[in-house]
This record gives sequence, structure tokens and C-alpha cells, in this order.
Amino acid sequence: MRAFLGTVFLAAAAVWGPAAAPEIDGNAALAKMDRNLNPESYESYRKLVNIEPSGRTKEFVLYTVKKGKDRVAALFLSPASEKGRSTLRLEDNMWLYVPSVAKPIRITSLQSVVGGVFNNADILRLDYAVEYAAERTEELEGDIVLHVKARTSAVAYDRLTIRMDKKKFLPLRIDCLASSGLLIKTLHFKEVKDFGGGVVRPSIIETESPLYRGYKSVMILAGIKAREFKDEVFTLTFMPQLETLRR
Repeated sequence: MRAFLGTVFLAAAAVWGPAAAPEIDGNAALAKMDRNLNPESYESYRKLVNIEPSGRTKEFVLYTVKKGKDRVAALFLSPASEKGRSTLRLEDNMWLYVPSVAKPIRITSLQSVVGGVFNNADILRLDYAVEYAAERTEELEGDIVLHVKARTSAVAYDRLTIRMDKKKFLPLRIDCLASSGLLIKTLHFKEVKDFGGGVVRPSIIETESPLYRGYKSVMILAGIKAREFKDEVFTLTFMPQLETLRR
């Protein structure tokens, strides 16, 4: 009987072929990538470096805090000309606080408070799964490639093509596209580092754009750790007080 069943199984396998690999759930992969990049609520220190075609550079150091899925704030620590400035993002709404100005100024996601190739959406990034939904997935040379679409028209990029390490669920490269299919910029994720607390992620993000030929911007993550914050931290009235959060 066992021999008979074995013969039937082999015959079926010959007809149907090998079992297909399970399909990748794009939205689940995107959410997993988010949590591997950072805790849902955290504080971090970053350096942003803008590099011009001449080789001239300008550096900024930011202290950043995030709570949940839709609240991010950042404080400029240097250079001296920017020290004390802060930015706030609540869902798709963004503001810039300048100490010499009476009240925060509205800014947009496609503008840049630091110049260079990084825009405000890149600097005050929410979780990718909050802003984008997976349209299709594929595998390429052992990596996962996610093709995702913006959930609303307020998002900086209409579509992203994300190449992700299949084992680590960390991004390797992200192409940011307009609705026309035009490539706006490419983000390269490099040098995976253990930051402690279970956060093991790329420490460097380099970006280049065909719209800014010869220019390059680099984001270097110096530290990141989980931390909870009160809701009042993410309000317009608290923007001048972000420095008080630093320990």
C-alpha cells in the first residue's frame, strides 16, 4: 500500500511540478522593514552632509524624536547658524520653528530645510507602511523587490521601488518615482550597524538624483534607541523646548 501511494505521489509531482514558493506579502514585508529600521517611538542623533559638485560640503547635526506612526520632531544642534531651529511633522503637515520668528512656519514635504538632495519628507520620515501600500512583489538575485504606491496624493513620492535583503528585511536601495514614472532620487542604504536594544540597521543613507546632477547628500545615524514621549512634545508650542528632552 505504501509503495502504491509513493508511486501516486511521484506521478503527481511529475505532472504538477515542484511546489511553488510561498508568495511574499508585500505589506507585511514593508511593516517588518519599518520595525527593523527603528522602534515605533524613539530618539536619535543624525548628521546630514550635503556635497556639491565642487567638493564643498555643509554639515548639519539633528536630534530627532518620533512617537507612533504619525509624529516626528527634529532639533538642529549644528551648525551655529541653525542651532535652536526645529521642525515638526504631524501626519502630512510640517512646520519649521526659527527662534527669531514669532511663530512656526508651514513647510512642505518637497522643500528642504537643509538644502541638498534630502527633502523634508526624507528628514522627517514616517513609517513606509503608513504612507505606502504594496502593489506587487518579486525576487531578484535573492533579494525582495517591493513596488509600492502612495496611499494619498500628499505623499512626497507617488511610487517607490524598494530592494530589500530577504533575510534581514532591511532596505538596500529605494528608487523614488513621480506619478509619471520619472525617477526623482535613489536612496542607498549602507553599513549595517548594531545600535543596541535590538536595532540593527544601515547606519548610512546616501542619496543622488538625476534632477541634481553632481550633488549628493549623506545621512549618518550616530545613535538610536527606543523611548516614549508625552503627546505634548509633538505640538507647535513645544517646538522651542525640544532641547529639554536631551539627556
